[in-house]
Amino acid sequence: MPTDLPNLLTLSRIAAIPLLVLLMALHAQALDFSACVVFAIAGITDYLDGRIARDRRQTSDFGRMLDPIADKLLVGATLMMLVGMARLSSWGLYPAIVIMLREILVSGLREYLAGVRVGLPVTRLAKWKTGVQMAALGTLVAGDTTAGLLGIGWLPVSRIGEAMLWAAALLTLLTGWDYLMAGLRHVGSAPAARPPRAMPDTGIHPG
Repeated sequence: MPTDLPNLLTLSRIAAIPLLVLLMALHAQALDFSACVVFAIAGITDYLDGRIARDRRQTSDFGRMLDPIADKLLVGATLMMLVGMARLSSWGLYPAIVIMLREILVSGLREYLAGVRVGLPVTRLAKWKTGVQMAALGTLVAGDTTAGLLGIGWLPVSRIGEAMLWAAALLTLLTGWDYLMAGLRHVGSAPAARPPRAMPDTGIHPG
């Protein structure tokens, strides 16, 4: 049910996106720290909703549908804000592109495989990818301004975040390739979807 705690946590992750975007757009020292906190809380809900759903046996089709959507919305919005606010260097742009393309690839594979009733399970490596990716984005959202606020301005937080983003992009390529191969194995073996039945022509057509 949408009102179960795991689903409410997933919905809260989506609800946090406008606030995160606003804080990143204002781009002030204290607000960057607040944006990092919002992103961190949203990332924690990504772990908690699945854990609670399994422990309480509250898994549902609604949750399975919504959880990856919430993840992709959060990651996509954060990456676009980092790029749009010029908070990524030219070298940091490339792993961001890789991550976005992988998300589109996996979404397409899941949509196709769902049509032929084949699941695409999350691998252990993909979970590591998600963890590294979330840590990298959280670090980049915090940025050097937050380091200055905390009295560690000497620490190159943005550089560290971009290095972590490259690591996430490498894991993204590996997991994306695994998912692509898993999907291709079902392309030839899956039965073709039956086309919808044609309705009789009554002579009345929508305008």
